Amino acid sequence: MEYVLIRNRTRGTIVAQRAGLANGWWSRLRGLIGRRGLAPGEALIIYPCSSIHTFFMAFPIQVLFMDAGNRVLKATAPIAPWRIGPLVSRARYVIELPVGAVSASRTECGDELEWG
Repeated sequence: MEYVLIRNRTRGTIVAQRAGLANGWWSRLRGLIGRRGLAPGEALIIYPCSSIHTFFMAFPIQVLFMDAGNRVLKATAPIAPWRIGPLVSRARYVIELPVGAVSASRTECGDELEWG
């Protein structure tokens, strides 16, 4: 799996130091299932994606829903395992993060992120 750094361009902060990219059928289907957690600084980018679930997951996550211009459309509160997240129709991709990563990076709706 390819890993990238995610930076909040608007705030000048790091959102994740090591984000995996799930952009194939299997990697998107699997997502974070089978993992015991996300370490601080880790994340998963799922592309394309406009909704998520936490079925079969063992830990809560926070999710950033992103538009095609890399702007944050929605930042969720922690989503517990075995839940269905929101559908954000304009979202092109999501970033799944450990709980607390959104506030630690001061990321808010409207912020522009970059990764690579």
